Amino acid sequence: MQKIQVAVGSTRRPKLNAVWESLTVFGPSLDPDAQFEVVGVDVESGVGHTPTTRAELMAGARQRAETLVRLGRERNEAWRYFVGLEGGLDVVEENGHRLVFLENWAYVTDGTDRGAYGQSGSILIPAPLAAEVLDRGVELAAAIDAYAGGHGIRDAQGAWGVLTRNLITRQDAFRIAVINAFAPFFNATLYARE
Repeated sequence: MQKIQVAVGSTRRPKLNAVWESLTVFGPSLDPDAQFEVVGVDVESGVGHTPTTRAELMAGARQRAETLVRLGRERNEAWRYFVGLEGGLDVVEENGHRLVFLENWAYVTDGTDRGAYGQSGSILIPAPLAAEVLDRGVELAAAIDAYAGGHGIRDAQGAWGVLTRNLITRQDAFRIAVINAFAPFFNATLYARE
């Protein structure tokens, strides 16, 4: 049985667990004879501490993955897939009102020109929480701790868990984004029709 190493551009437990859970779901479709290993590497996203646009979220995820590709080549690592994950906000104007959604994005590449994005879906965040981040410049991790009266929420259930009463956690949201990003790899026949 061959080992396939999947590098993730973070050492945060919810992100690493999300990738691991995803691999248990689609790994056999990706390679039925492989054993997967998740390797966390702390890399910068190249975007702000709390991205505030979809474009910034996508850029942060892709930058993390591309940094891993470069590091893997420099260090001669055996990493086969490179995963960048980014969470943050997407601001939408509707009928003169600001709506702010929490989203998680993944970008996956095999180190060639082949790469794909996946998104978690989104959830509307309360206006006072949005104001803390967007108008006062508070990092989402600190803002959700203060808003929910907790500590270290980012490394536990995340804002997703607080907002959904743990029906969807930060890890769950990243898991969905990772599955979506890997779809062109584990469902290659369908995507080859492009």
